[in-house]
Amino acid sequence: MKRITNLFKSDKMSLAGKEGAAAARRIAQAAGLTAYTASLVSAPGGAALLVRTGVDKSLLLAASKDSVPGWMGEFSGRIMTAAVDDEPLSIRLCPLTHENAVRLRKRFPYTAPRCFGVKTAAGMGDRLGIATPGHVRAVRGTGVVPFLAQQSIREMTRTDRRAKQVMDDASWGVFQEGWTEGFGSDADHLKTTADIDTCIAAGFTMYTVDPSDHVDNSADTCAPGELSSKFDSLDWNALETSSADMKRDYLSGEILLPGDVALQPTEAMLVRAAVKYSAASAHTATMFRYLADRMGEKPFELEMSVDETETPTSTFEHYFVARELRRLGVKWVSLAPRFVGDFEKGIDYKGDVKVFEKSFAEQVAVMKEFGPYKISIHSGSDKFSIYPAAARLAEGLVHLKTAGTSYLEALRVIARIAPALFREILAFAFEHYDSDKASYHVSADPAKVPAPQDAGDDELDDILNGNDGRQLLHVTYGSVLMAKVEGHYVFRDRLLMALRSNEEAYYEVLEGHLGRHIAPFAQES
Repeated sequence: MKRITNLFKSDKMSLAGKEGAAAARRIAQAAGLTAYTASLVSAPGGAALLVRTGVDKSLLLAASKDSVPGWMGEFSGRIMTAAVDDEPLSIRLCPLTHENAVRLRKRFPYTAPRCFGVKTAAGMGDRLGIATPGHVRAVRGTGVVPFLAQQSIREMTRTDRRAKQVMDDASWGVFQEGWTEGFGSDADHLKTTADIDTCIAAGFTMYTVDPSDHVDNSADTCAPGELSSKFDSLDWNALETSSADMKRDYLSGEILLPGDVALQPTEAMLVRAAVKYSAASAHTATMFRYLADRMGEKPFELEMSVDETETPTSTFEHYFVARELRRLGVKWVSLAPRFVGDFEKGIDYKGDVKVFEKSFAEQVAVMKEFGPYKISIHSGSDKFSIYPAAARLAEGLVHLKTAGTSYLEALRVIARIAPALFREILAFAFEHYDSDKASYHVSADPAKVPAPQDAGDDELDDILNGNDGRQLLHVTYGSVLMAKVEGHYVFRDRLLMALRSNEEAYYEVLEGHLGRHIAPFAQES
């Protein structure tokens, strides 16, 4: 067996494999702890790994007792000594604080997010802060870039999490799994410059602008006269153009797009698109310029999302938005239209898949005309029936976004290991569904979900397999996680403790379920 101090002389950052795993166990055992063996990494004169005792995790830094490198002093933690095969070691045991996460990202850059351009990507939101290892396992070997720090301001508010906490949880999970291939981060559904500031401070690399408050959904139903009046009243100064120039730009004849897609815009089509999306395009430009100014020389990426609007984005409307963004100087890496059919939360696509395919192919034609950029699929959880077509038609230029499905799979694990707790959560969800569904696109009928007292322990898992049960539990996540009595959480702490005590069960479920999402988009190695 090699001397443990030889490890500290390694020029390899990652020390995966049987030898590395054995070394990680020896170091951790010397300190009376259990190692996450995949995490072992070398640094000049020492090594680092993640360890645990019970459900509590710590960062362990180790070096020869007689030669402690200065970088170990950058981390805060208690110092102890231990011996491995009579080799005395200096060990610093560090809590997983924000300050130590910042130092981790600096010392081991693979634990910090970066930009990936148009590479095929999957965003995997983590509403509980403990799902990253399972997410990493789901993408390993697929060539799909994982966006592991992904959370919207709305989700942060409903789970009482902070942007820096979202980032830290992803970094620690990446470190735990020894994932050195890189990951992205998505500050999702940002509506204000204050939102941008919050996420810049946390170190996010992609910023998804949600201009839905500036979309005029009435454009699809307005009478022609009213629509014309709205067009004339647009803020042309903010749009940096005029009505005459816009008509000249868009009404000069047939528009030919890649893939033999032809658009025949009429004045009525243009007026409708402009009324619906002009203010949203201008707001996106404002957000982009602010972001570019605040980021300075730091690299960043932008996505523009109009998925949370009342009506689908037509091919010409997508063309209009992309052309307006380009005219206004916006640089973007992905764009999320509102697709045809229903992208309800937590369940498969509802609609005619063939109609979706035809429409999606036209959206891709617009993307190729102004890009390439990625077509972003929001509310992408569990849309298994449309993944193959999306992957094929976009030729990998896709950013799939999921979030709620990882929370639902956490509840699946709870149903298996803590059925009494699951029943309490289910009963609570029944009480809060009507109010919580207001801001979500869902159609669940709670009457079709078994009452907690009517399902046996071996039947609880199946509630997560039906559309009604999934949506009932999906949209109530905020109420469940924030419920308090006399200042104490009703469910949150017990739910997290159960999952942390059975983390491998959670990781296994996530790997399988998210793996089904990612498989159609996997890249050939």
